[in-house]
Amino acid sequence: MRTGSARRGRVGVIVAPANPSAEPELTRLLGSRADMHVARLPVRRRLPLAERLEGYNDDLPLMVSAFDGLPLSAMVMACSEPRYLLGPDADRDQCAELSAMAGVPFASATLATREALDHVVVGDIVLVSPYQPWLTELAERFWKSAGLNVTRVVQVRAKDGYSSYAVTPAELINQVELAEVPGDAVLLFTGTGMATLPVLGPLSAGNDRLLLTSNLCTAWWALSHAVGQHVKLGRVPYRRPMAAQGRRPA
Repeated sequence: MRTGSARRGRVGVIVAPANPSAEPELTRLLGSRADMHVARLPVRRRLPLAERLEGYNDDLPLMVSAFDGLPLSAMVMACSEPRYLLGPDADRDQCAELSAMAGVPFASATLATREALDHVVVGDIVLVSPYQPWLTELAERFWKSAGLNVTRVVQVRAKDGYSSYAVTPAELINQVELAEVPGDAVLLFTGTGMATLPVLGPLSAGNDRLLLTSNLCTAWWALSHAVGQHVKLGRVPYRRPMAAQGRRPA
């Protein structure tokens, strides 16, 4: 993502306790234009997943105050799954309430994704989901209720089961390729805990696909608010230039 000569900002990021991918990917996507400050949601052990996710939604008003007056340009909840328990309207309404409470713009990963889809004028999507089937069904219903045409759902899984945290980039690439997704499709990869930056190049090579991810859309939204203007949301927003430069990545 590229910006013009705009100001540098600060972004507050709220993540789930065991999320391994949101911070590394958001750091790379925000780049040098915004500092990131992170608070983690409370640990809720031994609860069924649905109850944990409901708890994350309930915890948001408290999490907004976790930054204790730190001057921020924007705040995001980098966690998609809890929002699928809500409808799109409830998601937007709570984000508006939290924006008023925080005194800065606040968005969930799902709201940021909706605004990113509007920004690039997308109506049809292929939803790529690493969640358990019941949660994938809720995600599909959410995006349809938000006015999108979900033309297809690609259910992906890790070696040992459904988990956005455990799916490797190689597994993700392989399963999307096996699904034979059209070469001009818009793919929406849901899940901030799933590593997606490494798959953008391979899955967009030699085709006209638009690849959007929860972390990409969250970073786009946060960075746009942090610098005070919309930044460019490119077709392949992040690709290491090492190969073209003849260097190996560290």
